[in-house]
Amino acid sequence: MKQDIHEYLAELEDIPGTRVFTAARARRGYWLNQFAMSLMKPENRERWKAGERQYLEDWPMTAEQKEAILARDYNRCLDLGGNVYFLAKVFSTDGLSFAEAVSTMTDMSFPEYRDMMLQGGRPPEGNRSIKGGY
Repeated sequence: MKQDIHEYLAELEDIPGTRVFTAARARRGYWLNQFAMSLMKPENRERWKAGERQYLEDWPMTAEQKEAILARDYNRCLDLGGNVYFLAKVFSTDGLSFAEAVSTMTDMSFPEYRDMMLQGGRPPEGNRSIKGGY
């Protein structure tokens, strides 16, 4: 029997600490991601650094998306449709490496996160299913 695409996509939400960038997330985060990509241009980075809230007024994002960006709450940005590779433009504009920025999305300090990744990443035990607990 063929599985319904919506059921299949719902299963992706059961992966602890992971947000799969689905088409629905892409649609939801379109303007959030366009904003982030705008930071590829030096003149936009300068405008952003000169007044973040004012710069965001140029983008038709939701108030929740704007607040998540201003708070640098990257997990919330992902929930609201952000793509981590687009958000990397924000990280680097802030002077953070990708690893430093991603460590803020965990309950670990950067040195703890770095060491965990150097040791092979999170163990699969306890990180495969939210509802299943494994």
